[in-house]
Amino acid sequence: MLNNKNVWILISGEFIAGLGMWLGVIGNLEFLQAIVPSDLNKSLILLAGMFAGLLVGPMAGRIIDVTSKKKVLLYSGAARIFSTGFMFLAIMQENIWWMVVYMVGIGLAAAFYFPALQACIPMIAKDGDLLTLNGIHMNAGTIARILGTVLAGILLVYISLFSLYSLAILSYIVIFICTLFLNFEEKITPQSNAAGKGGFKELLPLLKTLPQVVMGLFLFLIPTLFLGSFNLMVLKISELQNDPQIKSWLYTAEGIAFMLGAFLVKRFFDGKDPVKIMMTFSIVIAFTHLSLYFADLRIPAIISFAVFGFSAGAFFPVAATMFQTTVPREFHGRFFSFRGMLDRISFQVVLVCSGFFLDTIGFKNMVLCFGIVSIVLVAYFAAKQYKGTSQKPKLSL
Repeated sequence: MLNNKNVWILISGEFIAGLGMWLGVIGNLEFLQAIVPSDLNKSLILLAGMFAGLLVGPMAGRIIDVTSKKKVLLYSGAARIFSTGFMFLAIMQENIWWMVVYMVGIGLAAAFYFPALQACIPMIAKDGDLLTLNGIHMNAGTIARILGTVLAGILLVYISLFSLYSLAILSYIVIFICTLFLNFEEKITPQSNAAGKGGFKELLPLLKTLPQVVMGLFLFLIPTLFLGSFNLMVLKISELQNDPQIKSWLYTAEGIAFMLGAFLVKRFFDGKDPVKIMMTFSIVIAFTHLSLYFADLRIPAIISFAVFGFSAGAFFPVAATMFQTTVPREFHGRFFSFRGMLDRISFQVVLVCSGFFLDTIGFKNMVLCFGIVSIVLVAYFAAKQYKGTSQKPKLSL
């Protein structure tokens, strides 16, 4: 697998693009902290891009299934480069509305880019290598996240936000160039074109025959409760501890632990039921959320984020591999767009609720609420699994 040129392009591209994305994320948080005082308003601005991506999700799925996925990657990559230009206007004019335009553009590009990327992975690797490739791919993004957040924190001491976004757009240009060199076989037939026009109407009956996939989609709610409030929690923990540097420590601890989880999941869970693996780590994530009640203390906060990172690092590669191998390939574009839409909806709800709760009941009460909800959800899914309403497939990792 590692002799495959496409694999290296994909991994290096993910690293470079991730580096730029996280430079931008830290820049976004810094800009919002300086301009917008309300946590609720911050959350509304952050979800603008996700809402835009949600609207075009069905169309994106159809386009990915009936056209060249490489072209989708290139066009969405170009849109990402163009959209970043609006952030320069936001900085120069200190105008939050230009940032909203930037977030919408990035969200639209992501609605096409990431489902197309997930659909490409099974085309460049054998089924037996998918878990390994998904783990390596996610680790490349995680390393980029660690370096990006740490680098952004250091750079903001010495350079302006304008210069930080210049580095981000440079990375997007590099990944666009890397994508040009992808070379894999795509089979676009008249039958797949006709099937693709059916959109989600053909996907939903298929999902009824794949209960393990449906269970996997529902289990994504658990890490989403953590991830949806991730950036706002980092900001609030920084305020609680009166320590700006804790933001980088939290991102770094979570990122390193994520890589460790993604690295070890194949070694220890080879051939195990993927739904049981996902459920196990969902339970850990639920209790991790509760542990953030002590996040005003430096070490407990770092440990909580590290435990979450390890659990998510094991959870996501298993889920991605199960989806890629269980869902027929001619439905990959629509399925991953559908999954992306579910992620955005749940992410938006969690993000808005997080901002509202932080403004009203406070950080500690919020994490207790989210932790209890997570435990209730895990208990419900465990009960359904126990009753045998979902199948128990063996995943060959």
